[in-house]
Amino acid sequence: MKNASARNLWGDFLDQHLEYAFAKEPRVTHFCDNEKDANTCLKLVLKGVKRATSHSLLGLQYRKEPLPRIGDFTIITDWNGNAKCIVRTVGVELKPFFSIRESYAKLEGEGDKSLEYWKKTHWDYYTRELEPFGRVPRESMIVVCEVFEKVFERK
Repeated sequence: MKNASARNLWGDFLDQHLEYAFAKEPRVTHFCDNEKDANTCLKLVLKGVKRATSHSLLGLQYRKEPLPRIGDFTIITDWNGNAKCIVRTVGVELKPFFSIRESYAKLEGEGDKSLEYWKKTHWDYYTRELEPFGRVPRESMIVVCEVFEKVFERK
């Protein structure tokens, strides 16, 4: 793990949870593609409000990133790469964009937690994400809906 802050946080977690000593090294990432949203989403996770995130399947494929799997650990950082907490994936579903429901938007915990807010902000994000690959989002595009639980936080 290149990020020293993440390595230290993972070490602190393992000190208290030896049962995961042989777990796969966690992914280290921040939310979103800009500082304001990344740090806002992190704060929502730390408060226990944000419990899900949504990847575009195309984006993951173009970046050659693996699909999240139940049991995966992820270290969440702020925009500057400072590790703040560890989450563990508890659910993954692949759904077309048009089939996302209000209940899932609430799990994401962003904005006013409405489906309308979720659709607008994610459509805008997927547009920016896919543009370098010459692609655009579609109502039928597959969204990887990842549900997680916060398992460790540096106090």
